[in-house]
Amino acid sequence: MKFDTPATTNPIDQLKVIGKPTDRIDGPVKTTGTARYAYERNAEVPRAAHGYVVGAGIAKGRIASMDLGAAQAAPGVLAVVTARNAGKLAKGDFNTAKLLGGPEIDHYHQAVAVVVANTFEQARAAAQLVRITYERGSGRFDLAAEKDAAQMPKPNPFSGEPQTKTGDFPGAFAAAPVQLDATYTTPDESHAMMEPHASIAQWQGDRLTIWTSNQMIAWGVGDVAKTLGIPKDKVRLVSPFVGGGFGGKLFVRADAVLAALGARAAKRPVKVALQRPLMMNNTTHRPATIQRIRIGATPDGKITAIAHEGWSGDLPGGQAETAVNQTRLLYAGANRLTTTRLAVLDLPEGNAMRAPGEAPGLMALEIAMDEMAEKLKLDPVEFRVLNDTQVDPEKPERPFSQRRLNECLRMGAERFGWGKRSATPAQQRDGRWLVGLGVAAAFRNNLLTKSAARVRLDNRGMVTVETDMTDIGTGSYTIIAQTAAETMGVSLDKVSVRLGDSAYPVSAGSGGQWGANNSTSGVFAACMKLREAVAAKLGMAAAEAQFSDGMVRAGGRSVPLAEAAGAEGLAAEDGIEYGDLDKKYQQSTFGAHFVEVGVDAATGEIRVRRMLAVCAAGRILNPKSARSQVIGAMTMGVGGALMEELALDKRHGFFVNHDLAGYEVPVHADIPHQDVIFLDETDPISSPMKAKGVGELGMCGVAAAVANAIYNATGVRVREYPITLDKLLAGLPPVA
Repeated sequence: MKFDTPATTNPIDQLKVIGKPTDRIDGPVKTTGTARYAYERNAEVPRAAHGYVVGAGIAKGRIASMDLGAAQAAPGVLAVVTARNAGKLAKGDFNTAKLLGGPEIDHYHQAVAVVVANTFEQARAAAQLVRITYERGSGRFDLAAEKDAAQMPKPNPFSGEPQTKTGDFPGAFAAAPVQLDATYTTPDESHAMMEPHASIAQWQGDRLTIWTSNQMIAWGVGDVAKTLGIPKDKVRLVSPFVGGGFGGKLFVRADAVLAALGARAAKRPVKVALQRPLMMNNTTHRPATIQRIRIGATPDGKITAIAHEGWSGDLPGGQAETAVNQTRLLYAGANRLTTTRLAVLDLPEGNAMRAPGEAPGLMALEIAMDEMAEKLKLDPVEFRVLNDTQVDPEKPERPFSQRRLNECLRMGAERFGWGKRSATPAQQRDGRWLVGLGVAAAFRNNLLTKSAARVRLDNRGMVTVETDMTDIGTGSYTIIAQTAAETMGVSLDKVSVRLGDSAYPVSAGSGGQWGANNSTSGVFAACMKLREAVAAKLGMAAAEAQFSDGMVRAGGRSVPLAEAAGAEGLAAEDGIEYGDLDKKYQQSTFGAHFVEVGVDAATGEIRVRRMLAVCAAGRILNPKSARSQVIGAMTMGVGGALMEELALDKRHGFFVNHDLAGYEVPVHADIPHQDVIFLDETDPISSPMKAKGVGELGMCGVAAAVANAIYNATGVRVREYPITLDKLLAGLPPVA
């Protein structure tokens, strides 16, 4: 199905199933422990051996020698695979460094060997017997130290150009009566999903099957095939359940490749799960940023000049954190400048983590907007409303398909009691607590990518959907089932959904907030083709046929859907492909976050007391699971504001707190009641579903809202995340 004109009325608009707060259909198997994740596929692979990964003990240099003798002679050991005996390996398109290193070392904990044994304990014990000596090289580990050497990266489809200029920013900023020039920093952050990166690999002749934990199945197939030098049609990836991803499982990692190499060497299936320290240093992380923001405005609050410059680092050939991109679109202003620069750092790979670009970018921009509002003596909400735009500020000829940011801000302010906020910081107290309110805008682009599905109808009236789309805890199973049920006119219990298998048609996958809208659009396309097949089978005009309550009606006839399927059933396969609507219209999602904090006047302890998110993100396919996505994102935003930081050893180039004891994330006791409001909207320019996405929008801006609330409570402005009490203590007002 080609989507190149705005959607008109279609079967989804019936809203009999779509748009209803529906329980997750995968909930029962997950809550009872019967959902089998990658490491638990024992029924399919009953005799799997265990692999244990050995990570490099240096961040830069080379392996001088590697003694495998003791490990190979250890009890139960079947094989030890290194770069020396693994055969010729390439680097996947989505990997910045090789997944099996040696003799050259690119980063700390780069995999250099996998020990395969009969049991996990035997593999782990033998791995400790691998003796490696290194020739340590000098590495670059400090972003601030390398900042001046950073270069503009090459443009790519996700980040666009590294620099944009509109008007005369230097001149307009110099002439602006009110100016802000501030620098903000965000730290390296780690994915901390509950399920580790894990895989089981099995060879059957020259065919490889990997049961793995992965967000993007087709990408994974391509990278495994390229790395191992085998045809893509010889690789099958299976990932029906993923225990959290957040972007850290967009690409296959060392567990998948080393399981495959270990299985080939041991001549039996092998399972590998990365231990937590390797998740922090071996896989990907959100890279640290340095961000300079300059804003010039007239005394009445109109922005005349705005610039956002960002610096981040990555391995050679890596990508920049595009923290400036939302500034290209969020606020009006005739004179504009954004620049992204990338430094070469010899740290573990920096890459996508929930809402890459906008999440760290808004952490800086939305503090700057508050600081500018204070300079102008304007309410922060009103300052943002005043600088709204309904067109792309860099390309005024291109309007937004939908933009209701102001409505999100005003509704949120009313619901949250914003009018009670003191404009002067450190004025509100509740016993020992200094109380403050903060706000931030939320923004995330709506990305379109083609997605396909196969739909089958049997003689029981059951509809089965097959697509390689993944469910990373986001509710994909449910919204796909809702889409099929709505389109085919059946109840949810008449739909079966099969996901996460490369044997199925290629979907959008889970990432970039594009999964829900695109994958359901692909399912809708397949279902519409199946409707055509049903109508043709029954001799009905497809355009006139009505599908509802398990029946097909047209021309005065009414036939059960099951009867139309016949003994052999019917099947259809199709997908959604997009035209140029996303070039004619800027498609984005918007929101507003409001936060109330309490700060202990004596100790600086911070408590988040209330949170509200108002989201405008097209049609909400399942309000229940969408709300869960947003409150989870809000929680993650609190972590980014107050806790999350990979502690970098700048001497030796590794993240020290590489486990869940040292890397702090919010727990239930840290998070108060959270409210979520979805504006009632549809976006017919986005897709036939008229939807967008909310999973990352719910995080964007949260950290800044927390930071702004802390300033309102204490009068202490912190521009360096995370905001910890040591950064507050010296500036707190007198206790008495």
